[in-house]
Amino acid sequence: MQIFVDADACPVVGIVEAVAQRYDVAVTLLCDTNHVLTSDYSEVVVVGAGADAVDYKLISFCHRGDIVVSQDYGVAAIALGKGAFAIHQSGKWYTNDNIDQMLMERHLNKKARRSSSKSHIKGPRKRTEEDDHRFAESFEKMIRKALDEEV
Repeated sequence: MQIFVDADACPVVGIVEAVAQRYDVAVTLLCDTNHVLTSDYSEVVVVGAGADAVDYKLISFCHRGDIVVSQDYGVAAIALGKGAFAIHQSGKWYTNDNIDQMLMERHLNKKARRSSSKSHIKGPRKRTEEDDHRFAESFEKMIRKALDEEV
């Protein structure tokens, strides 16, 4: 098992590394040339700055039983299709039971934004310590589940 992180502007990289280190699980951080990272624990893979380049590389690395950390529903859907686990930076697990609905909601929201005359859409709310705690707990549960299924 390995953990792959879509690390472009990902606020939970430190949490992923800390939890993974406790379980001795390898982590690969993938980012494009606009978000170059360094790490003392993880392997860092820098991908060219093309549209979705990081997503495609992450999916090419991912295998059954691996864990993918991404806020991209499309990446999560493909990872699930490969038999991997997938988690959002909020701590929400992507599953075969919820991914179709999430993809449909994303599609409908994008359609609504395109048809709206509003030119400014409010960004996400500021991340809190509670958000980090929730992610850490959920991520640790996912690692334990993945390790249990590996045996």
